[in-house]
Amino acid sequence: MRSGHPTEQAVGMEYYVSDADGVGGRLREDDADFRVRELERFDTEPVDAPTDAYPHLVFRATLRGWDTNDFAARVSDALGISRERVNWAGTKDKYAVTTQLFSVYGADPADLPAIDGVEIEVLGRAGRNLEFGDLAGNEFALVVTDPERPDNADAITTELAEFGGLETDQPDSSGTETSIGVPNFFGQQRFGSRRPVTHEVGLAIARDDWEGAVMAYLGNPTDAEPEGTQEARAFVEETRDWQDALERMPHRLRYERSMLHALAEYDGEPGPEQFRAALERVPSNLQRLFVHAAQSYAFNLMLSERLERGLPFDRPVEGDVVCFTDTDAPDGLALPDTDRLQRVDERRVDSVTRHCERGRAFVTAPLVGTETELADGEQGAIERAVLDDLGLEPADFDLPGEFGSTGTRRAVLLRTDLSLEPDPLTLTFALPKGSYATVVSREFLKVDPIDLG
Repeated sequence: MRSGHPTEQAVGMEYYVSDADGVGGRLREDDADFRVRELERFDTEPVDAPTDAYPHLVFRATLRGWDTNDFAARVSDALGISRERVNWAGTKDKYAVTTQLFSVYGADPADLPAIDGVEIEVLGRAGRNLEFGDLAGNEFALVVTDPERPDNADAITTELAEFGGLETDQPDSSGTETSIGVPNFFGQQRFGSRRPVTHEVGLAIARDDWEGAVMAYLGNPTDAEPEGTQEARAFVEETRDWQDALERMPHRLRYERSMLHALAEYDGEPGPEQFRAALERVPSNLQRLFVHAAQSYAFNLMLSERLERGLPFDRPVEGDVVCFTDTDAPDGLALPDTDRLQRVDERRVDSVTRHCERGRAFVTAPLVGTETELADGEQGAIERAVLDDLGLEPADFDLPGEFGSTGTRRAVLLRTDLSLEPDPLTLTFALPKGSYATVVSREFLKVDPIDLG
């Protein structure tokens, strides 16, 4: 186990679990070098089904160079409807080729616009819109550009198989699949790849500090941003002159501009109510993301502390809470079902260990919310210590509107079957929904997260 990159440590990913030097290089030299395809789990009716019963048009879109939110906005603008009527199951990266599902309320196939960099396949109609999480997982194919030590991929694969409690033959970079395991961290992009601040916004919201939340998003200039953007953010921090800041903020930063518009329109010194209203100017999914990022940060810290203490990830210790496998998941995909939880007492450690060894159960940690019940034993001590350090407790997530969260639990170990291709070095694997390809690729490259995209 070795220390993680400082940028990753800042969002709670404090370690790599493989000791071998990384292969180096970078991802996303070209959009086509990072391919993602959803493993779909959403039923549709034929496209000619009656629109009164099935008002949502469902289509599959392959996007090249499109952020999911930007694409949804482009579709809603073309249709002349609210962006809230365009829905999807999972948010994808801009610098990639992604294939994912969308639903649009009240649209017909002929209404869908032709958009550069987009291929659309209409699938049918549904009685409800897609919701976040309406997928089983994602398939990835990642090309590593200019690896410095490509031969190290085999040693890393072996170490990750051992970490996951998996038996493996020595890999040979010939495309043969090998089962591996990594900590199920939330990846850097959960917090902002170049400007990791979304968890700071969420932490401020959970602490009932609406002004601090707005300023965390509007301010916080980083060296990874263009100079003009840094200057605009610094100006906001220094002056709180919302109207002048709006004129300085680049037009491409539309969410920052939406917040500034709300504050500039208010006649007087804004208070908590006005700062909250400014946050509510951004799309509802982004409002939820702020709090989710705070939960994710705490989760990452819990996993890092579990690593620090030498507790296993592939099997439980007394006091752990485990979940079981979703029996409806696609073949070959181990999908945790966090609605099926069991607390592991001394009598159950051995039997639950056998379930974990067979891929039928997973040790979990909490994404803290109002209904969270913390673990017992040493894992419970970890969870309580992290929350104490952050000044949080489950009741803090009883928040208004889109910001509130009841919480859930999440598997601490991410297992997958990995295929390595040598020329060019390509990592191919599938992950359950909510898991990040970069937490696999970071173990192989061990580079600045910016080079992971």
